[in-house]
Amino acid sequence: METIEETDIHSLRHHLAEKDKHLSECHAEILRLKEIIEWFKRQAFGKKSERMIDNAQQLQLDGFENIEQTKEEETQNIPEHKRKKSRSAGQDTIKLPEDLPVETIVIDIPEEQKVCKETGAPLQKIGEEVSFKLAHRPGSYYIKKFVRPKYAYPKQEEQGILTALMPDGILPKCRADESLLAEIVTRKFVDHLPLYRIAESFTRENISISRRLLSQWVVNVGLALQPLYQAMKQCILTSERIHIDESPVDIFDSPKVAQGYMWVVVGGQGSDPPYRLYDFKENRKHEHVEEILGSYSGIIHSDKYSAYEVYVRKHGSVWAPCWAHIRRKFYEAEMGDPALRIWILEQIGQLFALEENAWTLSPEERLQLRLSQAVPIIDGLIDRVKKRLIEGRLLPKSKFKEALGYFCSLIPHLKNYTRHASARLDNNPAERAIRPLAIGRKNWLFFGSVESGRAAATLLSLVQTCRSLQINPRIYLEDVCRRLMGHSAQRLHELLPDEWQKAQLGKGPRPI
Repeated sequence: METIEETDIHSLRHHLAEKDKHLSECHAEILRLKEIIEWFKRQAFGKKSERMIDNAQQLQLDGFENIEQTKEEETQNIPEHKRKKSRSAGQDTIKLPEDLPVETIVIDIPEEQKVCKETGAPLQKIGEEVSFKLAHRPGSYYIKKFVRPKYAYPKQEEQGILTALMPDGILPKCRADESLLAEIVTRKFVDHLPLYRIAESFTRENISISRRLLSQWVVNVGLALQPLYQAMKQCILTSERIHIDESPVDIFDSPKVAQGYMWVVVGGQGSDPPYRLYDFKENRKHEHVEEILGSYSGIIHSDKYSAYEVYVRKHGSVWAPCWAHIRRKFYEAEMGDPALRIWILEQIGQLFALEENAWTLSPEERLQLRLSQAVPIIDGLIDRVKKRLIEGRLLPKSKFKEALGYFCSLIPHLKNYTRHASARLDNNPAERAIRPLAIGRKNWLFFGSVESGRAAATLLSLVQTCRSLQINPRIYLEDVCRRLMGHSAQRLHELLPDEWQKAQLGKGPRPI
């Protein structure tokens, strides 16, 4: 039977064990929080091309006592104001200055049609059809005045009136010329200007165009270019490999803001394929991958979103996971095993260095280089990572353990790129294609509707593909918008940016 002293000793030992366990948990939590703080500091103040912060504004996160406001903020009383009533659709008009230059274009019928076929008498000119369109030249605006003489058959009123047809245009009866439409689209989807800023720029030229009317033009142009968008999609899905990624965008569908997703698919030939196809969806459901890719069975580069893994298993595609994502995981894991982390990052760096050389070689030489030099590096990485996980002694919620687990989950697919000459080591083409969207949504904030999201996807696809080919998007859009309606549907591929560029009679690529 235990004495009172033995009972007290046993209780103390149990209490000390509980304390030690609690201290270990606290120590692990402290390390995890330090890791999180380091990550936030790196996001805010580290070397990142997306964000630049002045050194004078950096906060010292090592001690909260150092967080002070260096300057007293000046305050200003803002008077109370009332919200303006929304404008009606009837006020969506264009106001132009009276001294705007006018360029007159006479579109007449052929001379042989100016004679009555039955009597041989010349037709009588009885008036003109006059149409006006606001047009644009770089740095200036002017009016295009279309004059179409009207002819009547003498003493044969039943024959009606004969006039020449207006030139083909992307938006029939629109008061904006294709040159102006191309300029507006370029400003919004290349220069990332929201429509209210574009409207303000017109007011500086004494031209008043409502934001709502600008929005209608942009959406209608995007919908009218859908056939060209579908032709580009067909070309991408015939590529030997594609890159795919997605990013959230907001939809302001009154009375609340919802979240949609813009998917991007990059395809074509070469190490950095030229085609960029954007596809707007209202959510991030797995079935959207099936809708976008159809039955594609080539090489798919992506991150580890499970929708891509499910698609690959279903269609027998080759999945090449992104090594840049793997590298990022270990780069962010600073509190685990520093020596192993540095070694892993060095090995991944060697793989990227090999790829720079590999894409200067022929496909056969590229495969040989990967098999002889890249595969042994990957095997070494797999062995070290597995061994480190088996050894244990890792904080359960640490970023280092998360990085090791991420790596191990991809082991069956890590060498896929070494077996296909056209495959890449990373998914950076899709990451770069997402960047213009990320910059744009910081300015225009949201899409006004699902329809505008789809129109934006079409326009983004065309202008960003132009940028990847070093084509001036404004010149391309103006030319294509004039020609699309009269172009053969069987030869739509001729209007795709790369084919359009080849058809410019030996002209070199225009600067953006």
